[in-house]
Amino acid sequence: MKKYKVVITPFAADNIREAYEWFQIESPHYAGQWLDGIRSAILGLDAVPKSHALAPENEAFSEEIRQLMFGTGKRWRIFFTVEKSTVYVLHVRHGSRNYWFPEE
Repeated sequence: MKKYKVVITPFAADNIREAYEWFQIESPHYAGQWLDGIRSAILGLDAVPKSHALAPENEAFSEEIRQLMFGTGKRWRIFFTVEKSTVYVLHVRHGSRNYWFPEE
């Protein structure tokens, strides 16, 4: 099976860091578990990333935007694109937030 390189963009890394910092304040016992889980989910994109659905926002972007859902309940949305043999994680957003658009 082909393995893809997974690259987390600086914007997505900031999203993850900000969410983790919020969890450290709101639910410190869960923060580390969340961070480990989301990292594992993202790194799992190295195999068959195109098996994940196109994001509802896909039409608003010039490149194909897919999403990986993470967590339970109001899940996190991990937006990414695939270029050749590389997966670029573009944005991480809580599922309760509005849609993501290119100008954000």
